[in-house]
Amino acid sequence: MLLCIDTGNTNTVFAIWDGKKFLGTWRASTEHQRTGDQYFVWLNTLMKAQGLKAKITEVIISSTVPRVVFNLRVLCDRYFNCRPLVVGKPECRLPVEPRVDPGTRPGPDRLANAAGAFDRHGGNVVVVDFGTATNFDVVSDDGAYVGGVIAPGVNLSLEALHAGAAALPHVDISQPAKVIGTNTIECIQSGVFWGYTGLIEGLIARIRTEYGKPMKVIGTGGLAPLFAQGDVKFDTIEEDLTMHGLTVIHKCNKENK
Repeated sequence: MLLCIDTGNTNTVFAIWDGKKFLGTWRASTEHQRTGDQYFVWLNTLMKAQGLKAKITEVIISSTVPRVVFNLRVLCDRYFNCRPLVVGKPECRLPVEPRVDPGTRPGPDRLANAAGAFDRHGGNVVVVDFGTATNFDVVSDDGAYVGGVIAPGVNLSLEALHAGAAALPHVDISQPAKVIGTNTIECIQSGVFWGYTGLIEGLIARIRTEYGKPMKVIGTGGLAPLFAQGDVKFDTIEEDLTMHGLTVIHKCNKENK
C-alpha cells in the first residue's frame, strides 16, 4: 500500500491509500528533530489503535520543510524497505509541468493541489489552501500549475498580532455575531474573520478577471469550512485535496517508469 506524507510548516499528515480510498489519516506537529524511529513508533501505534493492518510498500512525500525529509527517508528505508518519491525533486515526474518563471520551483504542496484539483475537476480552477500561509493556486485547462498568490495565514496573523501588541490577547478564530465588536476579543475576531473574508473574495475576483475564463473555486485546509459560513463562495470544499494529489502524482510516476 501507499503511504502519503504531507509535511507543512505547522503540521504533518500521514495517510494510507489502498488504491481506491484512504484507510486512515493521522496528523502530528511538524518537528525537524523527530527521528525516523519516532515516526514509526507514532504511526504504528495509531494504526494498531485503529485496528488497521496494512503493509506499506511505497511512500510519497510532499514537504515544505526540507530539514524533515532526511528523517522521513530514514523511516522509509528502515521500516518500509523502499525509497520514497519526493515531490519537487528531479526524479519525481508531474502529470503536467508547471508554467512559471524560469528557475522557479513551486512548493510541493501547491503542485499536489494542482494535480488533485485537475484530476477531480478538470482545469480552470483556483485552489484556496488555508495553512500556515493562505495559498491561491491557479490550475490551467491542461492541468498545469500556472501561478498564484501567497498571503499570510489566518493563525499566523493572530499570533503576530498577539506577539506585537502587548495589550492584545491571543484569541481563537471564529465567525463573530456582528462586525462592530464591543470588547477586545470580538474586535479581533471581527477584524480577522471579515478581513480575511474580504481578502479571499477580493483576490478570487482579481484572479478571475486576470485569468479571463470562468473558474471553479476549491477550498481546502482546516479553516475552509469556517470561511464558507461567511460570504466566501466555494464551489466545493475538499479536506483531502493535497493527499489526493499525492496519489495522482504517484500514479503518474508508476505509469511512466
